[in-house]
Amino acid sequence: MTERDREPRDMSPRERVASLGSAVVDAAKHMAVGGHETEHGTEQRVGLAQAEAIVESWPDAPKKMARQLLEQYGPPNEATPTKFFWYRTGPWKRIELTSDAVVHNFPAPHSDFLTQYIDYHVPLGMFDAVAAFDGSCLPDRTAGEAGARCDLEAANILTLNLMHDIVTGKTSVEAAREAYADTLSAYILGRSAPYAERFQFDVPRGGTEDPDEPNIASSMAQQTVEKVKDVVRGT
Repeated sequence: MTERDREPRDMSPRERVASLGSAVVDAAKHMAVGGHETEHGTEQRVGLAQAEAIVESWPDAPKKMARQLLEQYGPPNEATPTKFFWYRTGPWKRIELTSDAVVHNFPAPHSDFLTQYIDYHVPLGMFDAVAAFDGSCLPDRTAGEAGARCDLEAANILTLNLMHDIVTGKTSVEAAREAYADTLSAYILGRSAPYAERFQFDVPRGGTEDPDEPNIASSMAQQTVEKVKDVVRGT
């Protein structure tokens, strides 16, 4: 069996219950203080010399972007040999820059390696529309955030502005795709392109999460009864 084919480590029922219990207690702590997620990454900072040394071996495009972001936002909060992370900087909740790229053909063939997130609530019924608009627009219902992945910060701002227009009913998916190509072309050629230059809406700061509703209690009760029967039957 290869590493790729390997299944998760089997856990005993005791370990499974303990693992679930730890997660439940952790969630209760967050709710008690009115928190939704931790952001310990903001407490860290990588040295500039270390960051510059890391990107020396990166491919040309992400290397150039890394140097632009280092100048604009300073050293990242976290770094690995292939990734940089910034937290709560500028208008962004999180910035992820990677030396590994994803090929993307919309609106023209290019590589995606820069992902930037904001706090944003995408209604559940709009996820299909957002995906149809741009496969590199990345809403997260539980965390209450939306990200955009491309090769330019301006392109990510443009993506999220048009996503907002779709979500709020200001434009259609088809019109947003056309507007994306027109606006990005204008931006690249140095013409006025407000949608690629700044957010056209007030970016939320928290309060956008959707932790959903618990529904496991009755299932656990029923499965507990069945477990007792298993023990009685010796199975």
